[in-house]
Amino acid sequence: MPKPLSLHEDRLFPAEPAVRDVARRLYAGVASLPIISPHGHTDPEWFAADAPFSDATSLLLAPDHYLYRMLYSQGVPMEALGVPTCKGASPADPRAAWRLFAGHQRLFRGTPSALWLDHVYSEVFGFDVALDASTADLYYDRIGELLATPAFRPRALFDRFNIEVLATTESPTDDLAHHKTIRESGWAKTSSGRVVTAYRPDPVIDPEHEDFWVSLETFGRLAGQDVSFWSGYLEAHRVRRRAFIAAGATSSDHGHPSAATADLAPVDAEALYHRILDGVRSKEDAELFRAQMLTEMARMSLDDGLVMQIHPGSFRNHNARVFWSFGRDKGADIPQPTDYVRALKPLLDRFGSEPALSVIVFTLDETAYSRELAPLAGHYPALKLGPAWWFHDSPEGMRRFREQTTETAGFYNTVGFNDDTRAFLSIPARHDVARRVDCGFLARLVAEHRLSEDEAAETAVDLAYNLAKRAYKLDAVQPQPSRASG
Repeated sequence: MPKPLSLHEDRLFPAEPAVRDVARRLYAGVASLPIISPHGHTDPEWFAADAPFSDATSLLLAPDHYLYRMLYSQGVPMEALGVPTCKGASPADPRAAWRLFAGHQRLFRGTPSALWLDHVYSEVFGFDVALDASTADLYYDRIGELLATPAFRPRALFDRFNIEVLATTESPTDDLAHHKTIRESGWAKTSSGRVVTAYRPDPVIDPEHEDFWVSLETFGRLAGQDVSFWSGYLEAHRVRRRAFIAAGATSSDHGHPSAATADLAPVDAEALYHRILDGVRSKEDAELFRAQMLTEMARMSLDDGLVMQIHPGSFRNHNARVFWSFGRDKGADIPQPTDYVRALKPLLDRFGSEPALSVIVFTLDETAYSRELAPLAGHYPALKLGPAWWFHDSPEGMRRFREQTTETAGFYNTVGFNDDTRAFLSIPARHDVARRVDCGFLARLVAEHRLSEDEAAETAVDLAYNLAKRAYKLDAVQPQPSRASG
């Protein structure tokens, strides 16, 4: 017999009854708030074309590196899971891939993926039996039937999920055609939410990026600038940033290996750029160039208002075999120790006291929260802390984040929650987890008489909605009445 599937109404709340009661009341005040999703990696083509998703594998399994990295760790080949290769679409049969995934559900016990998937299966698709080998075909067929209906088109799901703002992330070499299509669509004029972009310049800032040279040529062409000169290269960034702002961008995003920043004299920065272009640069030059460009991006943000997001501390594409077969972002990025106090100092010396600048720093190095990041954010007006990210985007990771940062930086030097996902259907689930965990944390403070319940209720709304909206300069989007959630 299949196992039942149900979502407990008290999931993730504290076990102690009196504290749990407070958490319930706090959660009731935030559960139906609109979703602010200011940073993520969903595909804008979904909302531009509004074409039906094809099947369960291509929608839920193949784009989600949280899922296939776990399966890969247990010896399941990615070739069998529907993951596209560097040569194109996966040769795997989608139903066979789904059956393989369904037969390995035990691997996800205790992980955030299990929480998110159960929410999707129950709340979005209406299943009341759990996914396993015996129900794989039931799931695959029923999901396929629903995806063929108008109610499960991308735009309809966007509205159903009560999303107020969803930011995708594009390279400066992207022509932003999908965002133009979205803006000019009838849906954009009638939906109470909107889709915007974010400026991710890594391919033209990182000389060690495998596409750096091709990207640089496209970058210059799109911007109409001669990027063989330092001045033309910087102007190309300004031009492309303006194009992104016209497409709704309020932020830039920087996925550097480290948090290193630099503040070179203009003549030295120009000389460094020409060493990069001449191909005589060293690994030290590559790191210095990335560091200088973070400071240049901060300078540009003071001019054009884009919020900076810095995502350092990941040894990206650690598995060379996976990288060369499947490309970037395939679950093989590994956290590493990261220095922030010294690394950010050149940027902060120049711009850290500028209240008009907003730099949001994320980390995969949890040891840095209480030791470095919370004290830095608790002092510099320009600096804010991003939420628990990636490997720590989990109930325990979120709790640790609050415990390690709140006493030094408070709640209001953080920026709420963003889901940073490629898995569209998981967005409501991820925000629900964050809201439940934060309400549990606040309930404990109430029970310990460190906050009144009224203060906790106000803070819960800020963490779930207001802080992200304010930090990412989305206040121009007016609050909408709550719509039915998934």
